[in-house]
Amino acid sequence: MLEPLHEKKLKFLEEKANQIREDLIETLLEAGSGHSAGPLGMTDIFTALYFHILNHHPRNPNWEDRDRLVLSNGHICPVRYVAMAHAGYFPIEELKTLRKINSRLQGHPHRTALPGVETTSGPLGSGLSQSVGMALAGKLDNKKYKVFCLMSDGEHNSGNLWEAAMFAGKNKLNNLIGVIDRNNIQIDGFTEEIMPIEPLKEKYEAFNWHVIEVDGHNIEAFVDAVNEAHAIYEKPTVIIAHTIPGKGVSFMENDYTWHGKPPDKEEAKKALSELRTLGGKIESEHK
Repeated sequence: MLEPLHEKKLKFLEEKANQIREDLIETLLEAGSGHSAGPLGMTDIFTALYFHILNHHPRNPNWEDRDRLVLSNGHICPVRYVAMAHAGYFPIEELKTLRKINSRLQGHPHRTALPGVETTSGPLGSGLSQSVGMALAGKLDNKKYKVFCLMSDGEHNSGNLWEAAMFAGKNKLNNLIGVIDRNNIQIDGFTEEIMPIEPLKEKYEAFNWHVIEVDGHNIEAFVDAVNEAHAIYEKPTVIIAHTIPGKGVSFMENDYTWHGKPPDKEEAKKALSELRTLGGKIESEHK
C-alpha cells in the first residue's frame, strides 16, 4: 500500500503539477511542435505517479525491482519528460531540446535514448501488450513490482489492445494497472463521433478486469484508486481517469484542435499567465 497522502503532501503534489504545466508550455513553445491537450490533461496523474505512487529511483533508473511505467500513447510524452526532469532523471534545462535533432527527448519516447523510459512507443494500441509481457515476467520471476500502462481513450479503436486485455484477464495479472486518459478527444475530433468506445467500463469488466472510475484531476482520488488496485488479488485493474484536455489553459480546454499542436509566443504568454494565477489559488486554498 502507498504512504498516506496527508495535507502537506497533497499541497506539494498540486503545486508540482502546476509547475509541470508551466514547464510544459515553455517546452512546447521552444520546440515549436508537439502535443498540448493530452499532456496538460494528464499532468495531475503523472505528478501523482512520479512523486507519490511509483517505486523508483531516478538516480538508478534500471533498478531491477522498480515499478514499470509504460506510456502507450507516446505522443503525450512531453508531460512524462517534464515530470521525469522534475523527479531528477535528467536536468530540467534539457527540456529545451524537445524534438531537436539528436535530442534524447524525441516526439515519441525512445527506450534506448533516455534512461527511465521502459518502451519505445508510437504505434497506438501496443503498450498494453508490452505491459502484459512485463507483468507476466514479474509473476514468473516472483517479483513484487507493479506495471502501470497509460493509454489514451482513442487508441481503444485498436484491435490488438483488446487482445492484450483478454490475455491479462485470463492470466489474472493483478500486478498490472491500466490507466486510461478518458478525455473524449482524438486528433480528428471527439471519440464518440469518430469511433464510439462506450460502454468502456462494461467492456473491461467482460474481459475480467477490476474497473475504477475517477476524476483524473483529483490527485487524492487517483491515489485512492491505485491503493484499491493494490488490494485486488484475482484480476488486473484499469482506472478510467476522466480528464479535461488542455486542463489549466482556458482556450485549450475541451478543444480537440489542440491535440497535436503547440502554442505560439502569444498563446504561451496567455497560458502561463493563467497557470501562474492558478498557482496562487492553490497556495491560498491550502493555507
